[in-house]
Formats: sequence, structure tokens, C-alpha cells
Amino acid sequence: MSPAENKRRALEMVAAWNRGEPDGVIAFWAPDAVHYDEDGRPMPADLIADIMRGSLKSFPDLHLEAKSIVAEGDRVMLRITVTATHRGDFMGVPATGERVTWHYLEELRFNDRGEVAEHWDVMNFSPLYRALGRVPEGL
Repeated sequence: MSPAENKRRALEMVAAWNRGEPDGVIAFWAPDAVHYDEDGRPMPADLIADIMRGSLKSFPDLHLEAKSIVAEGDRVMLRITVTATHRGDFMGVPATGERVTWHYLEELRFNDRGEVAEHWDVMNFSPLYRALGRVPEGL
């Protein structure tokens, strides 16, 4: 797959998120895809899928905006801003109705079949936590 094709696939995954279709994202994953947490530890794909579905319960209008996307070889990096309304329990915080934002970087490595073979996310939840009263201002 070309870098341009990998970028297109990555943006299709963003579009699936924006339709509220986590299965549309998962459809791009290779059966043996490895997902990494922020510390580089592998996480089970079923856990990632559960987190995605749970996010939509907490934030049903979740919207991703790809602020930038770069592709080279088999890798794609996205810088994403998420906006949503807190409509369900999130990490023990009952729905507040607050409009919230958070940011993250995502790196995807595609295999030669155009499937995500490896996936890394680095989240910046500080704006979200501040909006929910979980982090002191200034952090």
C-alpha cells in the first residue's frame, strides 16, 4: 500500500468514529494487530474495542477532527482534536452535559493488505479532566 492509500484508510477510520461506528474502525484492524498504551505496553484488541464503545456511551456525539496527517512508508501519524458532550458516566463522573475537548496523537502501521498491524495513541486528557473538575487549572 502506498502512503497516500494508508492516509486514506486512516481518514476512513476517523470518519467511522464520527459516524459513531466503532466496528467501522475495527474493520481496518488486522486479526493480529497489536495496540500499545501510552507506555508502549501491548493491550488486547478486545479491551481497545470495549474502550471505544464505552467512550461512545459517555460521549455519544464524539467528533474527531484530524488537525494534521503525515504518512511515510507503511506509517501514518495523525494529530486529532476530539470534541464531545459528556452525556454518560466517565471514569466515575456522572454525566454533566459539559461540552469537552481532548487531544491525541495516533500512529498507525499498515501491513501490505492495508490493515492496521500496529497502533499507538498518546492522549492529552487534561482539557477533558479540567472540564469535569478532575484536574486543577494550570495542569
